[in-house]
Amino acid sequence: MKKVIKLAMITAALSMLAACASNSDVENLQSQVDGLDASVKQASANAASAQTSASAAAAQAEAAEIAANRAAELSKEANNKLDKRFNKSMRK
Repeated sequence: MKKVIKLAMITAALSMLAACASNSDVENLQSQVDGLDASVKQASANAASAQTSASAAAAQAEAAEIAANRAAELSKEANNKLDKRFNKSMRK
């Protein structure tokens, strides 16, 4: 009977110790999850900011392409006018 009581006491002590360890493990895991959650939120905010910047850069690139195309057209027109004037002056 004494052995059974000692064994029960040891078992109870070990189960209480295991319960405490598992609680601290759960708390540790919860803090890690909270840290990861904060990291995910920060990464999401960074991604949204990058998307906004990329959209603005794309709009600027499109505007620059339009301006470059217009400048090329004006340059061709100017060259054509100069060629016509030169050819006209060479005929005289």
